[in-house]
Amino acid sequence: MTDGPLIVQSDRTVLLEVAHEQAEDARHELAVFAELERAPEHVHTYRITRLGLWNARAAGHTAEQMLDTLERYAKFPVPQTVSVDIVETVGRYGRLVITRDPDTSELVIESTDAAVLAEITRSSKVAPFLGVRRSSTEWTLQPWARGQVKQELLKLGWPAEDNAGYTPGTPHDIELVQDDWHLREYQEKAVDNFFAGGSGVIVLPCGAGKTLVGAGAMARADTTTLILVTNTVSARQWRAELLKRTTLTEDEIGEYSGQVKEIKPVTIATYQILTAKRKGEFAHLALLDALDWGLIVYDEVHLLPAPVFKLTAELQARRRLGLTATLVREDGRESDVFSLIGPKRFDAPWKEIEAQGFISPASCYEVRIDLPDQERLEYAASADDERYRLAATAPAKLRVVRRLVAKHAGERILVIGQYLDQIDELAEALDAPKLTGATPVEERERLYQEFRDGTTPVLVVSKVANFSIDLPEASVAIQVSGSFGSRQEEAQRLGRLLRPKESGLPANFYTLVARDTVDQDFAQNRQRFLAEQGYAYTILDADALDQAA
Repeated sequence: MTDGPLIVQSDRTVLLEVAHEQAEDARHELAVFAELERAPEHVHTYRITRLGLWNARAAGHTAEQMLDTLERYAKFPVPQTVSVDIVETVGRYGRLVITRDPDTSELVIESTDAAVLAEITRSSKVAPFLGVRRSSTEWTLQPWARGQVKQELLKLGWPAEDNAGYTPGTPHDIELVQDDWHLREYQEKAVDNFFAGGSGVIVLPCGAGKTLVGAGAMARADTTTLILVTNTVSARQWRAELLKRTTLTEDEIGEYSGQVKEIKPVTIATYQILTAKRKGEFAHLALLDALDWGLIVYDEVHLLPAPVFKLTAELQARRRLGLTATLVREDGRESDVFSLIGPKRFDAPWKEIEAQGFISPASCYEVRIDLPDQERLEYAASADDERYRLAATAPAKLRVVRRLVAKHAGERILVIGQYLDQIDELAEALDAPKLTGATPVEERERLYQEFRDGTTPVLVVSKVANFSIDLPEASVAIQVSGSFGSRQEEAQRLGRLLRPKESGLPANFYTLVARDTVDQDFAQNRQRFLAEQGYAYTILDADALDQAA
């Protein structure tokens, strides 16, 4: 114990003193297994959860290492109940193991602890998935139940380690073409960890090369691959990157979307097409078995639509790779990602990648704006479900956007809004093109390209630009309104700015907030994930913008 920056409490919360000289080091190690809950100015509150501990264990961290972090940085002795809880919770991971009998090919669940196996097999939720009892430490499972049983076991507090293996799929030669580039050390480690664990999730900041990790995994697997992405623009960016970075040719890569339906050895499909229904039935499920896929890649896995979880439960024999900048899901289904895609296999802190020079340094600002008296009265008299929209679309924000755009003249600027009428007003006021969900794919690609080459320096965008969009020269983002308190959206929007820039300009991320409204409350929640990654928000008054950056 030292006079450190942490106070560990018996309810599994951990307080971090932000101003302490060791705060950054402690935050870096704590984030491996604890989740940030609140991040006001001086003291941040983390919570140690079971899922966080199990994800850390799956990524290779031991209970002893986690306890060592707490004890080295704790201001007071770590409560004995917390120490015991961590050891016992981490120890639950892998006590149950799913394997495949090499002689009969049956799925088998086994444990060296007969009492644990007896407990779970007596559960009414698990019973439908069981086959026959082989011994006190071994049961067979129904051949179709591999995903569902993992979901139920996690709910019971006994996460199973899945060692049942994977179908190799149809062999297909894929090699990386590394003439003028190479996978970075952390990208190589991510690929290594993924294959060592079998399936799972790689967590890397936006701009750190998640697509290259996917390409590296494909080259290692040498098999037919299905890649699931958020939208058609993302699909075409994946295609372009694979053509550039691998030996794959245009004839070997197919697009399966609302516009094109090709099935090739490497097929890139959108989540939207996979969840499209016709007469109440999923119309494109045949895609999942169209070829003998040996690898399925889930891009932006934190956005995986709920129906795809159900489909993924039936794909457990295929190797699955999830890619994301954050495992945060606003619907609380992180446990389903853990069970069905796989646990976290690699997680690189954003600031660590920044320190290595692979993503741009970024400054974050919360610009607080006073509403005029009349607008404050209208806000106060409104129903709760109207207040956020009124605050988020306050006309006073438009004046601030103009000032920020003028302040950063000559840079590539994204102006981001949530509401279509607000986006229309911003585009007209700034004399800038707008891009929304209604913008045709070809026009989106044209606008993105004009933004990249500098022809269009300011682009007004809706949430369609949150994900998987490669705009490396963007150095300023002005978030005028967002999806309530979405942490994942905040992370993705900052991520648009993090790719290293030829200009060498740093990134500046502004969030405009109406003071003393729910807009301000939601902003605090949105900022939690980035605060956990070490990004501090400077709060500015709208009248003091010239002091920023």
